[in-house]
Amino acid sequence: MRRKLVVGNWKMYGSLASNKALLEGVLAGVRGLDKAEYGVCVPYPYLAQVQSMLQGSNVAWGAQNLSPQEQGAFTGAVAPGMLTDFGCRYVIIGHSERRALFHESNDIAAAKFDTAIKFGLTPIFCVGETLAERESGVTEQVVARQLEVVLNHVGVAVVAKAVIAYEPVWAIGTGKTATPEQAQAVHAFIRQQVAQLDGQTAQGLCILYGGSVKANNADQLFAMPDIDGGLIGGASLVADDFVAICRAAHAAAM
Repeated sequence: MRRKLVVGNWKMYGSLASNKALLEGVLAGVRGLDKAEYGVCVPYPYLAQVQSMLQGSNVAWGAQNLSPQEQGAFTGAVAPGMLTDFGCRYVIIGHSERRALFHESNDIAAAKFDTAIKFGLTPIFCVGETLAERESGVTEQVVARQLEVVLNHVGVAVVAKAVIAYEPVWAIGTGKTATPEQAQAVHAFIRQQVAQLDGQTAQGLCILYGGSVKANNADQLFAMPDIDGGLIGGASLVADDFVAICRAAHAAAM
């Protein structure tokens, strides 16, 4: 049976003081919730702080990006080995904000995925469609293309070591919301795409939902058969909200 997973994406928020208060609240709230797994992906400068506070707890940590190169003269880039130095388990790859704002292509995302795996990191690989793509009825084609590039680049056996996150860009900060049934439909499609190559990998693949999961909708989302947890944005910055989502994952796994 697949375990539920909840990962917070802090994006470009935080300070040493606010991080401390947030993590103290999260640690207190998830203590004893042993039916699911939890993590936070934080800005690079806070990895040392997060490592110090979370080491030995039931909350893992990671980063929001990495360089596809292992090392070299790449000013401003962060190598995968630097992330493992700080004990990172996860790294987010292909997030819609990286694709839209930093013009990261499917090929770049696939290269980062490959590098992360080589260094023992677990990629959280994001796929999803924009509002225009949703309204044009091409959701499945867009998601299939994003998946296909990675599957072709690294192979389905390697994808088994990763987490997939479906983030419907049209349902993030637009006032529109995806119903649990709409989210489930795309999650099921993702699993079917992988199953065409390897049924066992597909059944074991953890697929998170990243479309504005909140404390008041997490239980409905996590009850869907192909939704294995959430990649949480804004709600991960408020301890009570994030803990409530973690509790929903724990309850769904019981």
